[in-house]
Amino acid sequence: MKSSQRLTIIAFVLAAGLSAFAFAMTNSSADDGKPIPASKPPSVLTVNMVRAQEEVWPQTIHVNGSLAAWQEVIVTPETGGYRIAELLVDIGAKVKKGQLLARLSDETLKTDLRKQEAGVAQAQASLQQAASNVKRATSIAGSGALSDQKIEEYRITEASSRASLASARADLDSTRLKLSQTRIVAFDDGVISSKSAILGNVVSAGAELFRMVRQGKVEWRAEMDAQQLAVVREGDIAHVTLPGGQQIDGQVRLVSPTLSTSTGRGLIYISLPSGANVRPGIFAEGVVDLASKPALTLPRSAIVMRDGRAYVYLVDGNGKTSSRQVTMGRSRGDRVEITSPFDKQATVVLSGGAFLSEGAQVTVATATARDGQGAGK
Repeated sequence: MKSSQRLTIIAFVLAAGLSAFAFAMTNSSADDGKPIPASKPPSVLTVNMVRAQEEVWPQTIHVNGSLAAWQEVIVTPETGGYRIAELLVDIGAKVKKGQLLARLSDETLKTDLRKQEAGVAQAQASLQQAASNVKRATSIAGSGALSDQKIEEYRITEASSRASLASARADLDSTRLKLSQTRIVAFDDGVISSKSAILGNVVSAGAELFRMVRQGKVEWRAEMDAQQLAVVREGDIAHVTLPGGQQIDGQVRLVSPTLSTSTGRGLIYISLPSGANVRPGIFAEGVVDLASKPALTLPRSAIVMRDGRAYVYLVDGNGKTSSRQVTMGRSRGDRVEITSPFDKQATVVLSGGAFLSEGAQVTVATATARDGQGAGK
């Protein structure tokens, strides 16, 4: 047999085999009455679902500002020309009202005090003598033993002695006052924030020795524009976040009545609780709570940030995901307000959205979280 005839026979046999295989598959499909299902893609993640929750939240304004002393007291001597003999406190010391902070040298004043006391005693003696002379002269005024002129001189001498005694007593009081002023005491309770006094230095009246944070109170002075200042009221609650992450709640005590002519901004003064362990000069940020209004919120874990935009993931009946862009508003704790139009009956992926993509296949957990409860705990 020729080679060409053998190749023809082989090709015929192969064609017949393929035809028989196709016929068998067709009969098998016809017998089942159903098409062969396509294989389902594998699930990439098992997810819990959550619905948005409507809550009543206060409106907030985000502001920045620095901490400052509620009142800063400058401690100065009321008398001058004396050296600092003793310093009893340092920066950071907590002091009480009337506590001794420093003492000026008082040796000269003590000497002057003794001299003035002696002068008062001398003036008293002179007055007693003058008064005695007037008494005797008056008793014999009608006898002619003393002239009227002499009696008048005694009276004038008594008046002069009385005035001299008053002057001596005034000088004594002045010396005593200066002596008391050599004791530099705290005007009120507080914390020493700075010290300019140097031991042995001769000070003048009014020279700064210490600065003190009165009663240890610190407040937050936050900057706002005119529109923000118009809606803030005294008594509003503020939440201050310090650089270390510490959060402190305060209360607005004063809203600035004027704005800066250069920046067009004003200050609000927020009182912070005593003992909050904060220091003046720290720059902090925070929020001020205003009137409350409804908010549609989701757990923060349901929000996926990509390219500066916020998304949530929804799942259809076949377990396929689709992303939806949302706009975020206020935040409180672990929940975020959704300000863009959003169906509050829709369920979104509670967590793990960062691992999903458009059209990904997921498995929905049997227990669906409702209103942020259940699966999120």
